Amino acid sequence: MSPRSRTDLLLLVAFCGFLFFYGLGAFGLVGADEPRYAQVAREMIERSDWVTPTLLGKPWLEKPALYYWEAMVAFRAFGVSDRAARLPGAVDAALLVAAIYFFLRRFHPGSEMDGALITASCVGVIGFAHAAATDMPLAACFSIALLGWYAWYKSGRRAYLGAFYIFIALGTLAKGPVAPALSAVIIFLFVALKRDWRAISRTLWIPGIVLYLLVALPWYIAVQTRNPEFFRVFILEHNLARFSANVYHHPQPFWFYLPVFLLAVMPWTFALIVSVWERVRLIWADGKQAFASAEDSWALFLLIWMLVPVLFFSASQSKLPGYILPAVPAGALLIAAYLAERKGIQFFDAEHEVSLLDKRKLAREFVSGHGLLCGLLVFVAFSASSIAINHHLPRGPETFRAYIVAAVSAFVIMAVLSGTGLRLLGRVTGLVVIVCVAAVIRFTAPVIDATQSARPIAESIQGFSREAVPVALYHIHREQEYGLEFYLNRAVEKYEDGKIPAEAHVLVAAQGSQVDVAKIVPGRRVSYLTSIPAQKLELYWVGK
Repeated sequence: MSPRSRTDLLLLVAFCGFLFFYGLGAFGLVGADEPRYAQVAREMIERSDWVTPTLLGKPWLEKPALYYWEAMVAFRAFGVSDRAARLPGAVDAALLVAAIYFFLRRFHPGSEMDGALITASCVGVIGFAHAAATDMPLAACFSIALLGWYAWYKSGRRAYLGAFYIFIALGTLAKGPVAPALSAVIIFLFVALKRDWRAISRTLWIPGIVLYLLVALPWYIAVQTRNPEFFRVFILEHNLARFSANVYHHPQPFWFYLPVFLLAVMPWTFALIVSVWERVRLIWADGKQAFASAEDSWALFLLIWMLVPVLFFSASQSKLPGYILPAVPAGALLIAAYLAERKGIQFFDAEHEVSLLDKRKLAREFVSGHGLLCGLLVFVAFSASSIAINHHLPRGPETFRAYIVAAVSAFVIMAVLSGTGLRLLGRVTGLVVIVCVAAVIRFTAPVIDATQSARPIAESIQGFSREAVPVALYHIHREQEYGLEFYLNRAVEKYEDGKIPAEAHVLVAAQGSQVDVAKIVPGRRVSYLTSIPAQKLELYWVGK
């Protein structure tokens, strides 16, 4: 390995180490999914059971086991905590970036740092790297699998095809049949447009299929054997019904994923739009000949890879932002290919080479648009805490300072890139993203923790009693309920369900509920303990 390659690797490790691992525990688990996934992993490790996921002792069969296995390993190594619960996402994101770097170094040398840095600095990748969820394990496994397939397609080496089958199997263990289904559609469309039908029969390689079955099938057989309802719950309800009907109350318009995807690739959104436009323009101009060269095959493959998940989930009746995360690496790689062409590394057909004057004009426009988007990202990062507190952008000195920092950042980025060209684009943008992540962790994370996480509620309860006293809820959101069950590691009761503990207990209730509570438990002493103003909650001690 050359000194330059070693320097690049060290730089990449430093970038990923900060972007993915810094601040994993800066705020508590939020939403409904994070605390539930973490609690399932905790219960599995407490029972030493690697097959059946359970939540509060009952089988919880909504998702396969890969995330739980990763979290169990993290809990065993570092103890049960919200930081450890988010560690799988960070590790998977780092593996994804490493795979992109080594793939590009082997097949498109000269673009490996850009491809890796662009992927690592996308907002969607950073966000889900900090989440205790199944989205990043799926995106990483799915993307590495497609890189393996294309590496086999280009080189003919069966080891890459074997890697494709192994990682598609891991994707199946991460989130189910969506991994092989989407990969099959992407590969079929690519082969059809290339008119290379022999590639389909060559892809259906018997040893690879055996590898897939050996990796994916044992857990599915074991969990179905122990839980006969698994097929109905997981396949019929949480895959087919989730796609075809809004049974889980996540309705969004058909175009929902367009803005979500553009936000997920920030601050590279302008670069992606330019890259896609350039490829579509060339395809439109050349027609069938646009798919002929090997260089254009890579761009075509990335376009299909990027579009299929977005279009597929746009047709779903249930939509959540994380569903299209597997499309983000394809967008990042498409940008890297575009930059490589503009910097003189030949990716696309030489017939489309533009003059030096045109290149400089394109570079100026590209740098201006990209610099403005980076400035916008800086502004959002530095004003996010104010927005989180006020639920809108307030007028005041903090917002004014955010404007100034954003404007200065955009000017500096455009000045630096105008002087150096696109050669340092990935590194400069990476530094900007690091500053944004540091600002969010430093200023916004405490606000998120105070207003959206159950961690401060649990800490208040534990502050009144070191013993595991019963806890009940009254008019509390389900996100807070699931969070409390993780942080307290026990079930809580809900007054609304008529489940009122007979023994003395702590009650977490909506602000101003003391009179209503006294009516619900007549004859029992209700004592005010404390309030949590940021979440509009109060804690009471309800005697026997």
